[in-house]
Amino acid sequence: MTDLASHYLEEIKRQFRGHKRMGEAAMNQLEEKDFFAALDPESNSVATLVKHIAGNARSRFTDFLTSDGEKPNRFRDQEFEVSARTTREEVMRWWTETWLHVFSTLDSLKPEDMQRTVTIRQEPHTVMQALNRALAHYAQHIGQIVFLAKHLRSDNWQTLSIPRGKSEDYKTASPKGFSRGTHDSKT
Repeated sequence: MTDLASHYLEEIKRQFRGHKRMGEAAMNQLEEKDFFAALDPESNSVATLVKHIAGNARSRFTDFLTSDGEKPNRFRDQEFEVSARTTREEVMRWWTETWLHVFSTLDSLKPEDMQRTVTIRQEPHTVMQALNRALAHYAQHIGQIVFLAKHLRSDNWQTLSIPRGKSEDYKTASPKGFSRGTHDSKT
């Protein structure tokens, strides 16, 4: 069981790293104003999505094994409010802090921790379930960031995976002969 848990820990780190890279590659293509654009009043901007992911990660990954993942000092609704004074640099600082929380916690975990119980909003989860929940949540929002960036950049968008119409070229190319963009080759 320890071998499987060790493999799981390495895989979940790889998955988080892949999503982090994808979000960064999308955001790197944006101009300052693009960080704050929303498609409609019910939609979130890239800045809002990053602020929400950051708030969630700070809450979930602080004292991960010893306290509820929904900290009393988290004010989730405020994560969806971005000030007009917010800058791209501030958004990227939130992003960097997010991943410091995530990877610091992941690096502290041991295979034997995978079956431990942690709580999120007083609901019990195994560590593995809590990590899967976070991965799915962040993947969803990073997908939204990629969608927004692709929409906003339109004809200037640089694909993050196999370019449209190039799937057959990808199948016949050597692994080193085809750029996979920033997408992890195993995902």
